Amino acid sequence: MTKSRVLMAGLAGGVAMYLWASLAHMVLPLGAVGITEIPANESAMLDAMRQSLGNSPGLYMFPSFGWKQGENSRSEAMKNYDAKLVTSPSGLLIYHPPGEKSLTPGRLIIEFLVELLEAVLAVWLLAQTGINGLAGRIGFVATAGLLASLPTNVSYWNWYGFPGNYTATYMAVQIAGFAIAGVAAAFVLRRQT
Repeated sequence: MTKSRVLMAGLAGGVAMYLWASLAHMVLPLGAVGITEIPANESAMLDAMRQSLGNSPGLYMFPSFGWKQGENSRSEAMKNYDAKLVTSPSGLLIYHPPGEKSLTPGRLIIEFLVELLEAVLAVWLLAQTGINGLAGRIGFVATAGLLASLPTNVSYWNWYGFPGNYTATYMAVQIAGFAIAGVAAAFVLRRQT
């Protein structure tokens, strides 16, 4: 396989993966699985967040560990944290101050570039093997998708309590995206043989 064939197959795979991800999140209901809206008093909660966090975007964990204040050692803070969990709700909050936009061209471009890079790397890895059959090539790239979907998705479910249906759906979307990229790449590689 020449470098140009690998690059063309990776580009085709990246475009196919991006189209699949766009379909899964914007047309199919897969992008909303496991995400729940605040059922009541949303405006009071939003006002409280605005008052507490102001213009400081970030990833917040609650209740706090308490070690940033410098009062406790990490081991002491963890003991205190376990006691807080008995009586307090817990979780993660991704906070953006007012003025954020949801679907910007910049975000779409970044997503496309990430999926393009994933596909090019998967096809480059495929090119390092001796796999020539259509099913083998698709299977190889789909397996790369399985490997890519495990680290953050399963860890976030395990450590932070991300919903199981959210985790499973996002893994399935990612694996399917790699499989679709594998189909596109295998088609390009086969046609240019």
